[in-house]
Amino acid sequence: MAVIRKVKKIGEILIEAGLITKAQLEEALNLSKKRGARLGATLVNLGIVSEEDIGHALAQQFNIPYISLKDLIIEPHVIKLIPEALARRYMVIPFAKEGNNLKVAMFDPLDVFATDDLKKVSGCQILPSAATEAEIQRAIGQYYGIAGSIEEVAKGIAGAEIELLKGEEEMPEKLEKIAGEASVIQLVNLMISQAVGERSSDIHIEPDEDTLRIRMRVDGILHEMSNLSLKLHPAVISRVKILGGLDIAEKRLPQDGRFNIKIGNSDIDIRVSTLPAMFGEKVVMRLLNKSAILLKLEELTPLHDTLDALKKMINKPYGMILLTGPTGSGKTTTAYSILNMINSMDKNIVTVEDPIEYHLKVINQVQVNTKIGITFATALRHILRQDPDIVMIGEIRDKEAAEIAIHAALTGHLVISTIHTNNAVGTISRLLDMGIEPYLIASSIICLAGQRLIRGICPKCKGKYEPSPLLLQELGIPASEKISTLYKGQGCAVCKGSGLKGRLGIFEVLVINDEVRKLIVEKKDTNTILYAAIKNGFKTLRHEGIRAVARGYTTIEEVLQATQEIE
Repeated sequence: MAVIRKVKKIGEILIEAGLITKAQLEEALNLSKKRGARLGATLVNLGIVSEEDIGHALAQQFNIPYISLKDLIIEPHVIKLIPEALARRYMVIPFAKEGNNLKVAMFDPLDVFATDDLKKVSGCQILPSAATEAEIQRAIGQYYGIAGSIEEVAKGIAGAEIELLKGEEEMPEKLEKIAGEASVIQLVNLMISQAVGERSSDIHIEPDEDTLRIRMRVDGILHEMSNLSLKLHPAVISRVKILGGLDIAEKRLPQDGRFNIKIGNSDIDIRVSTLPAMFGEKVVMRLLNKSAILLKLEELTPLHDTLDALKKMINKPYGMILLTGPTGSGKTTTAYSILNMINSMDKNIVTVEDPIEYHLKVINQVQVNTKIGITFATALRHILRQDPDIVMIGEIRDKEAAEIAIHAALTGHLVISTIHTNNAVGTISRLLDMGIEPYLIASSIICLAGQRLIRGICPKCKGKYEPSPLLLQELGIPASEKISTLYKGQGCAVCKGSGLKGRLGIFEVLVINDEVRKLIVEKKDTNTILYAAIKNGFKTLRHEGIRAVARGYTTIEEVLQATQEIE
């Protein structure tokens, strides 16, 4: 026998939540009967509750999600599934699509006629979510009427709406008004949506002498997204500043901010940086997809045996593992993959990060906040009082943080961190330059892992070519590889003619053995330590890159570019 769930009335839910009293409910019920209005609308009109309160109550009443549209960017292809006339008639807006399921924000989630019509016109199963009327109306105004590419939206913006007259550049209220235009909001939304769709890591908004250039970084390379009219510069910059919580009137000083948005089912954290330049402020937005699936350690590189030594070090009870490489080399992703691998209920794992890029279950993550005095060093001091087994430090930036991390490694903790150096062996010199004593480095560090991200060959246009023996000799490819054929991309629509698509990691893993430890204490130079490591089986980044070329994963040019500064 099926159990029928009793649906609570919205008034009961609001009373239980402490939002209204029984007397207020009675008053609103009587008034709604007289006016023929909904109870929720009457309560809002009386000023007793907000639209958000009603939305949450409806969601609870009918066991459906509540969605806030304020921090949501809806992709153009999702909007096109529901015609504007239908959206306005039923006060709905689609916001995400999963397979054949269309998620729709509805003011009245119980409207079966609306659900049927939406299903017919979209060809999808409708998954309703409760939302406020005001937010749905605002979203309809932003997303309908202006559709298409960034260039089309930019052309559709009337110059009079966004152009500033002389003297108005310093008026915050004017800047705020133009930044709030639906067309400007749509333009910025499209930029972010397109960048996320292209797997971009950064968006650059750059004013030039006669144009506003939009570029995005994909697979480590900057590509031009579009060129817009320079008149759009104040509006676009002001909109981004408002999103990032920055001062729209301040144009002389650099500013930093951040905001979170949702695009479809992806939770995107965006860091904003402004910089005064010759022709106006430049803005860079760094995109971080928090919904991205964390890779397993062996998935970071196709050369799986490279990381065998690192895996052994991860299982050590104490000591320090340092991941090294330049900005954008994937150090943080590797650190998270390591944590994901060793995470368990019997370990107390604590991290200190800036920012927290992924949320990991069971692990205790601490966000650096220099404004209130929470630096890497101060957070580390307190973390060590929290009985940790494993500590992950987002980055070692100074002597103070390095000393505390070393102390933790020497007192029975496994410490994982990142540091900016060109290669694994160079990390030793970097720590010495910070003022760390050689004996502390030698006794605390158990493993150094250098890494790079290089572009892979596009699988759609991958083709063979015969390398010259001289080229192979110059690259130092060992004869044991027996290479007769190499691969490269011919260029196609998928890779936009580059012949390269996606990225893969190459790693060098230096385990600190007794011989290397002795050389560190004796303050031997980097080359001496490197030769000793190679003699004991250490493989450099260049060597690992050549292996990736030989196996058809990447090109010679990519490896040379990624490793030329360390050879």
